[in-house]
Amino acid sequence: MQRTEQSKLSLESRPKPLFPLIRHISVRATPMLLKTPLTANQVTLVSMLLGLVAAGLFAQGDVKTQFAGSLVFFVCYLLDNCDGEIARAKKQNSKTGRMFDTFVDWVVHAAFFVGLGWGVAGSTGQEFWFWFGVSGGAGASINYFLGLYADMQHSDATEDGDPDNNDLPDSWKQALIFAFRELARADFWLLVIILTVFDFLWILLPAAAIGAHVYWVLYLFAWNKNYRV
Repeated sequence: MQRTEQSKLSLESRPKPLFPLIRHISVRATPMLLKTPLTANQVTLVSMLLGLVAAGLFAQGDVKTQFAGSLVFFVCYLLDNCDGEIARAKKQNSKTGRMFDTFVDWVVHAAFFVGLGWGVAGSTGQEFWFWFGVSGGAGASINYFLGLYADMQHSDATEDGDPDNNDLPDSWKQALIFAFRELARADFWLLVIILTVFDFLWILLPAAAIGAHVYWVLYLFAWNKNYRV
């Protein structure tokens, strides 16, 4: 790794105290990846493939394979954080890369809920668990496409000279969405591991089947072109 890449990583990617736990891990893993010829987008692709492997393991419905799946899911999350750090260090930031990263997040989470639902339904013999998983995946899909639309609106506003200078929520509805998102996304991998260890991973199915749809409904109610959720 070149010295310039090392210094850039240490200055720009050093996690702050309130950052998610995964950032404290990724900032230590990224220097090793920087020694390889992998690009940021290639790391994102590997992250997606691992996320799909994890979903396949969750679909088996066995506690041992679910635990293996939770570990693979962690590596998926780790690489999903490393790709941005690599992009900054190697000056590979691009709109295409950001869109690809968002696409991978959607694919991984939709596959996770569908795979988990399939696995729990198979192990219990109760089909409604699968439909919980489908509902969670559908909610993730709706949120993804709403996010794409919001990004387009944000781009249009920026081009029209209307800068986005409202980074924090300014209403209780926006604050609720913001808090829900922060709790559910960055360290979701840790929640998956803990629930798997105690054989409570199934609880994420009804939570996602309802919560993912509550999220996008609140998003629509709190819609504000100057605030990006």
